Amino acid sequence: MPVYDATIHYQQTSWQVIQSYVQLTKPRIILLLLITTTAGMAMAAKGHIDPWLLSIALVSGVCAAGAANTMNCLYDRDIDFAMERTRHRPLPSGRIQPHHALMFAIALALISFTLLAVFANLLSASLAMVGILLYVLVYTHWLKRHHCQNIVIGGAAGAIPPLVGWAAVTGDLSWAAWCLFAIVFLWTPPHFWALAMMLRDDYAKVGVPMLPVVAGNETTTRQIFVYTLILIPVTLLLAYPLQATNWLYPVVAIVLGSIFVRKAWLLRQSPSNLELARSLFKYSIIYMMLLSVGIVIGCLPITCGVLNRIS
Repeated sequence: MPVYDATIHYQQTSWQVIQSYVQLTKPRIILLLLITTTAGMAMAAKGHIDPWLLSIALVSGVCAAGAANTMNCLYDRDIDFAMERTRHRPLPSGRIQPHHALMFAIALALISFTLLAVFANLLSASLAMVGILLYVLVYTHWLKRHHCQNIVIGGAAGAIPPLVGWAAVTGDLSWAAWCLFAIVFLWTPPHFWALAMMLRDDYAKVGVPMLPVVAGNETTTRQIFVYTLILIPVTLLLAYPLQATNWLYPVVAIVLGSIFVRKAWLLRQSPSNLELARSLFKYSIIYMMLLSVGIVIGCLPITCGVLNRIS
């Protein structure tokens, strides 16, 4: 297996340097986190979101997630170098030096905390830092290379953003906020294990014990199906008994959830079919985006007014 050499240097222009730092933050992953943050804020504010506070929360979310992802890249640069798929990332390729990446991550974390602490409240700022620590210390450092349930426990980090959004608005955490946390937490294993099935050989090559590597596709697809079945009723708790949204949201949740369950069931029937795994993975992203949009729309005052007149 190729060995990572931290002394590698790569010549690049100023624009390429900026692009490399942006790549460290994994912006495609951040987008989904921002959507769940917005859903938390919309529900907490009952649709009356302060645009300024929303902007602060989203910028802070970008910085917090960027810091966590940069630290993940820093810690995993050895296995990234060993895999052809990730060998050209900024750190293993030498485009960014490790000590520069560390300073970049620290700066992003400080910006995130400061923005929320000054313009929102200390609880939301602290939760953002908890999310970084969970992702870096619990998932990346402790679990990822040592336990096949890494993504289950470590997935709590990805479920923190809706808590941050809720806390930024209210200064506290209610049962509805924790329900949002549970939704993202339960969604993470089916989402990530479908991806892990496609990357099984890569993970096996570098000794990362993802569930498909350790237990095989049969067990993985069974776990995916079980988590999906648990997820759907939990999504409905926001409508009843918590009554955090109007009746439009549960309709959206049931329709989206039915498709999710069907895709998980099809994969369960054909554990070796990686095209079905790919389909489930892609849909899981769409599912969380649309579910969050359903929450936001279901909380908007104009939507509530229209639905009340209809009913």
